Amino acid sequence: MTAVSPEYIFSLTESGLEAAALELFQYQYRENDLYRAYTDALHIPPASVKSILEIPFLPIQFFKSHTVVCGRFEPELVFESSGTTQTVNSRHLVKHSSIYTQSFMTAFEQFYGPVSDYVVVGLLPSYLERQHSSLVRMVQEMTIRSGHPESGFYLYEHDKLFHQLQELEARGQKVLLIGVTFGLLDFAEQYTLSLKNTIVMETGGMKGRREEWTREEVHAFLKERLGAACIHAEYGMTELLSQAYSKCDGLFETPPWMKVLLRDENDPFQLTAGKGAGVMNVIDLANIYSCAFIATEDIGRMHADGRFEVLGRLDNSALRGCSLMVS
Repeated sequence: MTAVSPEYIFSLTESGLEAAALELFQYQYRENDLYRAYTDALHIPPASVKSILEIPFLPIQFFKSHTVVCGRFEPELVFESSGTTQTVNSRHLVKHSSIYTQSFMTAFEQFYGPVSDYVVVGLLPSYLERQHSSLVRMVQEMTIRSGHPESGFYLYEHDKLFHQLQELEARGQKVLLIGVTFGLLDFAEQYTLSLKNTIVMETGGMKGRREEWTREEVHAFLKERLGAACIHAEYGMTELLSQAYSKCDGLFETPPWMKVLLRDENDPFQLTAGKGAGVMNVIDLANIYSCAFIATEDIGRMHADGRFEVLGRLDNSALRGCSLMVS
């Protein structure tokens, strides 16, 4: 098996990521016309790349202006960012839908155990009302695979959701309540609960619906109103096929085929694998047929144990519908 094989990628351990990333870089340099042109424009000979710190990272804005693919194919899925009426949406063409499913299912179950243990409840207003959302696709598949009849989506039926959560709590049933930030805040403003068996997971997303809050303010409010000991979080985006998870403290962990590096805000080619703050570059080896090396516009801080936190967005980056909150 090679790094171009999903079976290889999703069986990786952390120690195998660098070798797989270097192999996938060579493949994507050969097969992705845009990425090859970008690498050549930087005057980086592919044979000279011997470390993940030497791999060129494609600016995320290219997903708005170009088709980012390896070779030619008819995509099984097309994901689009939510954006706003003033912005151009990113588009991510996915060659095989099975790769996306395998990525999010394998990662979730590595962090949280079998999805069949949970009633999966999605609170994704506005996201559910539009097509081509990777988040909706993920949660929809998880509700099906959970196998519980109570699993499903809620738009604005907050009263129904309140009573459903009360009933599941009384039964001692494990629940995953996953929602966009403004949806969870809208719900928590109306109702109070004492959730002991429910994982409350926010995915970011204010969409200009309310005044921006820091992540700490959001989590404190949700904990108080919903009675949850911790608020979990998911870090993902249209341009990636994998997600990182935070189980309580705003510190995210990645699955073994995903890694975050930091770059100097004033020097986009100065990368570091160490701790400190900087702009986030993401390796996502699940992006086999697009680009696995993405220079994002998110500012992060790396901690000594390898976990990272997201601090906000670059000031000069385009507004984005699922932008993370500045903290």
